Amino acid sequence: MTMSEGALPKEDAVLRVDDLQKSFGGLAATDHATFAVERGTITGLIGPNGAGKSTLFNLISGFYEPDGGTVEVNGTDVTGMEPYQVAEHGLIRTFQTPRKLEGMTVREAMLVGPRKQPGESFLTLFTSPGTVAESESANLAEAERILEDFEIDHLATQPATDISGGQMKLVELARAMLAEPEVLLLDEPVAGVNPTLAKKLKGQIRRLNEQGTTFLLIEHDMEFVMDLADPIVVLDQGHVLTEGTPEGVRNDDRVIDAYLGGGR
Repeated sequence: MTMSEGALPKEDAVLRVDDLQKSFGGLAATDHATFAVERGTITGLIGPNGAGKSTLFNLISGFYEPDGGTVEVNGTDVTGMEPYQVAEHGLIRTFQTPRKLEGMTVREAMLVGPRKQPGESFLTLFTSPGTVAESESANLAEAERILEDFEIDHLATQPATDISGGQMKLVELARAMLAEPEVLLLDEPVAGVNPTLAKKLKGQIRRLNEQGTTFLLIEHDMEFVMDLADPIVVLDQGHVLTEGTPEGVRNDDRVIDAYLGGGR
């Protein structure tokens, strides 16, 4: 595997991105990006506007097909797989603007999360209805437990469309955990969130990380990401500019120049 300048060696990487490339209309949105996410870390992905962060997330999670390069999750090549297939290998992502599921309560929206549900198989509904019922009961109990862990169980019967954007981000994070991810990609988890809920989200991410979940997160709030993530990968014009500790990245002249230059 080729290592980009500034990339740190990873002996136990849950996610590896190698020489990833994607162009739109002749413009390179992802330019031979290479980095890895060490198991057990909270890794930050930062960069100026237009650096290609969201495109990279879409490539990693299967929403875009790359023009070149590979993505590995737990040593399995998932390049070009559909998002649900990537999720089955343990990589789950959230979105900058959570999807509010019309006509669902928060509890019902939570149950969209678990992967490999027997009820998703048409055949299983007929051949093993008991298995489906047992699984649904277990998923409901687990959803209730996770809502309690996130201290949002009081929202369970609320329509998902009636809660605030910040509360929805907590619900989305909780729902993602119901899928038992090996690595969770968070796309701007505190964008548009008030300071109280942002603090709560940070605490939940730390708690989940201590329990074994690996995170890769995009965030424009520098104070938030610098306090939470280590290491930090810096993206500029679609390529990995450098990677390091928050302090090292904060004082890197190349990073300062990239931000001041607006990702030119």
